[in-house]
Amino acid sequence: MANDNLFKNQGLAVNVHDVSKRYTMAAGEVHALRESSWAVGKGSAVAIMGPSGCGKTTLLNLLGGVDRPSSGTILIDGQDLTAMNERALETHRLRRVGFVFQFFNLIPSITAFENIELPMVMAGTPEDQCRARARQLLGLVGLEAKGEKRPEELSGGEQQRVGVALALANDPALILADEPTGNLDSTNASAIANLLKSLATEHGKTVIMVSHDPKTVEVFPTVYAMRDGRFLTSETHAGAGG
Repeated sequence: MANDNLFKNQGLAVNVHDVSKRYTMAAGEVHALRESSWAVGKGSAVAIMGPSGCGKTTLLNLLGGVDRPSSGTILIDGQDLTAMNERALETHRLRRVGFVFQFFNLIPSITAFENIELPMVMAGTPEDQCRARARQLLGLVGLEAKGEKRPEELSGGEQQRVGVALALANDPALILADEPTGNLDSTNASAIANLLKSLATEHGKTVIMVSHDPKTVEVFPTVYAMRDGRFLTSETHAGAGG
């Protein structure tokens, strides 16, 4: 499935050091992350397992440059996100990070092709290259024949496959998946988890997926546990299945 023309950017190393995230609420201060330290190597496929509210989504938002930590440092390939201004963070989100969401994040009024083309257009990619790459990406996820379909004409599993293709539009080195199987049946959930893992094992991307579903995360080579804003344990699944 390797395609040198489709994927040129290799994975990024991630280092989180003593990161905390606090929110001030009416009832008081909420600690979403508590002095967490963590590292992921280039080209790794890593899953984070934990209940709702344990800090998983907060962590992804910080790694993606969507939010900033209250304290600590986040290094992406040696570059400190906490020192970046808003323009630099916008570039980080557009060019270096691909997001896969639980609710697919597709625009309902346009086709699968057009959804995938949109971030490329925003990045200034020529129109003919946008369409050619969108076609290649839909082929990668097994949906090239359904490029002219709108999201409502696709099943949930197909919509999430388009969502993965959308995340890959600008050839990001870091893929962040937030409960990407949460709205899928077990068969489609397993297929999406294996597809995400393959982006690391076959294409060299760094893939971080968070989930509360133990059957989904077990396909990943490395799984971390989180609770109450902290990493607890990690385990390695030797030869994790496809």
